[in-house]
Amino acid sequence: METGVTMKMFLISDNIDTIIGMRLAGVEGVHVHEREELREAIENAMADKSIGVILLTEKFGREFPDLIDKMRLDNSLPLLIEIPDRHGTGRKKDFITSYVNESIGLKL
Repeated sequence: METGVTMKMFLISDNIDTIIGMRLAGVEGVHVHEREELREAIENAMADKSIGVILLTEKFGREFPDLIDKMRLDNSLPLLIEIPDRHGTGRKKDFITSYVNESIGLKL
């Protein structure tokens, strides 16, 4: 008997390489470039109640911070997390764990 609820991750990426890599790990996603495509992809993912975490490549956070921040403020779930793309990142190693800790108030 299953007692827990399994939440999926979903990727919204600006490059196909990240999509392919995450699919190999079992994470589905979409490839978008424009602001309106991004907004629509986030809204569609948020409407899917089986998705608990939406992963966004960092380029979106740099190009459309107002859109990402608004989505985060307007919705407590799913979590929106920016991940490094194929070009790497300047963030500290544990930024995802820190973000999740701050978001849900639990130490992982």
